Amino acid sequence: MVLCIVQLNAKKRFVYGAIAFIWVVIPACEISFSFLTTDIVKGTCLAYGVYQSYAMKKIIAFFTIFVAYLLPLALLVFCYARIIRRLRSKVILLS
Repeated sequence: MVLCIVQLNAKKRFVYGAIAFIWVVIPACEISFSFLTTDIVKGTCLAYGVYQSYAMKKIIAFFTIFVAYLLPLALLVFCYARIIRRLRSKVILLS
């Protein structure tokens, strides 16, 4: 019984950490990327348009794609794989 409660608390902490990561860390990264690349040029604000170097442009593009697309996709695949694995171990196939 105690082991079950400890596992439940650990899972709750993991879920709360994931929620905090999604709602705090990812938007903070995106905001910092936009601040680094936004500037006023000839009276016009250029968001994601001004870079110090070509290398910086590539790094920011990679991290933007990683944070906005690849990380959520990887988490989705991981979660669904765990669900499928759990269902296969619990469900008895009637043949």
